[in-house]
Amino acid sequence: MSSSFSCQICAIGFLCGICLTSLFMAALTSFGAFALWGNSFSSLNSTSIFINGNCDRLPKEVGKIMQPNESINLETDDERVSMLYSAWSDILNISDESGENKDKFSHRVRISDLLPDAPHLENCKLKVQANEHLDQSLEDTNLPPWTIWKGRLDYLSLTSNDEQLMYNRDQTISQGAYPPWIDGSDEENYPLTRKVQRDIWLHQHPVNCSDPSVKFLVADWERLPGFGIGAQIAGMCGLLAIAINEKRVLVTDYYNRADHDGCKGSSRSRWSCYFFPETSLECKRRAFELKKDKEAWAKMVVTGKDNYTSRDIWAGRIPRVWGNPWSMIQPTTEINGSLIMHHRKMDLRWWRAQAVRYLMRFQSEYMCNLMNVARHHAFGMEAAKMVLASHAQDTEGKNSYNVDKYVWSNHEPWIPRPLLSMHVRMGDKACEMKVVGLEDYMRLAQRVRKRFPHLHNIWLSTEMQDVVDRSKSYQHWKFYYTNVTRQTGDILMATYEASLGRETSTNYPLVNFLMATEADFFVGALGSTWCFLIDGMRNTGGKVMNGYLSVNKDRFW
Repeated sequence: MSSSFSCQICAIGFLCGICLTSLFMAALTSFGAFALWGNSFSSLNSTSIFINGNCDRLPKEVGKIMQPNESINLETDDERVSMLYSAWSDILNISDESGENKDKFSHRVRISDLLPDAPHLENCKLKVQANEHLDQSLEDTNLPPWTIWKGRLDYLSLTSNDEQLMYNRDQTISQGAYPPWIDGSDEENYPLTRKVQRDIWLHQHPVNCSDPSVKFLVADWERLPGFGIGAQIAGMCGLLAIAINEKRVLVTDYYNRADHDGCKGSSRSRWSCYFFPETSLECKRRAFELKKDKEAWAKMVVTGKDNYTSRDIWAGRIPRVWGNPWSMIQPTTEINGSLIMHHRKMDLRWWRAQAVRYLMRFQSEYMCNLMNVARHHAFGMEAAKMVLASHAQDTEGKNSYNVDKYVWSNHEPWIPRPLLSMHVRMGDKACEMKVVGLEDYMRLAQRVRKRFPHLHNIWLSTEMQDVVDRSKSYQHWKFYYTNVTRQTGDILMATYEASLGRETSTNYPLVNFLMATEADFFVGALGSTWCFLIDGMRNTGGKVMNGYLSVNKDRFW
């Protein structure tokens, strides 16, 4: 190379050009790899990742997402699905927002803003807030803001130009719209369901709980040995019937199955740990005040379970406020190949359906989270596959639109449909009814499949491990179930539940119960109180015309 200054300048410029070109090409290559990863996970916002979090503290799965060059070469499709499933799991397992886990919690929240939404999970906080709004009377009326508008659409801000729309909504409320927890038309539910649910709510929420004319029935949930959850609920249905007949507000007190560490604060040992309270907080306070007043007991302003016989509670008079609507129940239950037109407990079947629907009208945040965990365990991997496939060509990213926030907010979380729920009750139930094996239930499932050949998913609820094991032999069906220890021999249900502990033995049956009510079809045994109540929830949840196939040939109440 020449020693002249001009030649040296040219040489240096040439070398710099080579360096810049190399850097430019490397940047293009990295960008291409990142874009390719983005097609698989496009709803992640790379800018937000660096702004909102410290990469050293991100969970392992999200950390891999931030290294697209390595990920695109090493991660298979199945591994990316597992990564997304694990990231959802990490966020879902939040249980402590204070103390030593507070920093971990806030960090997970930031990460959740970057991940694609999980279609099978609900935002429990928002859901409960919306339901609380629908479970309280407005200031200028004794009615809640029930309109034909669903979900969070009622929160949509209106302007002065929408005066007519606002007037129409107010008129709908003042005239008494039907409760929002009833799905489907009158023809898709038990007779008068929407009217009855509205009337029960009004009965349980008087305008002024301190009015001397308001009387109360305060009752603990049954807790004698041998009383399962189904029996406890059935007993409370009987007490609600007494309260309505005597024009009293039913107030539930101690609930032994909620007496565990999962139920926090004031919801400990209360039904409200799992579902919305049966009456207002004002009425509860007033009832508990009167409970300490001997004169109130003497004047029958307040009564309790001891004021009534077991016959009154379990086989007492069904409220006749609405006439005899049970005489109009459609014959949609099949036993032994025939539709049941009438039986001697039609009135009880109709009433318990109404009572349990009211008592379980809205889930608590705790119950909602339990359902999220159960759905994630059962359906999470499938949901992750769907989300990654749908995001493969998405170039827009994760944006928020009003239709998502308001209109689609009322859509239920995703489950694989069509879904058949099956409750196989065996064990010590043999002392009350003839129990049958899984084969009989599957025979009825196959009956449903003949009419609906696209059906292949079953949610299996059972206390017996043998039933779960035998389900694996049905290769043409896909079974889902809760992840819980089951019975492996002939032991009493009370003994089995004690082995699980109070929290687990309460949580997982309620999850199975709600999954059965959400499923498209149901196969069970009407001789089981649990199945009896599930049937009632389905028949007040828009599923009358979906039918019910029972394995019982000798008993159906």
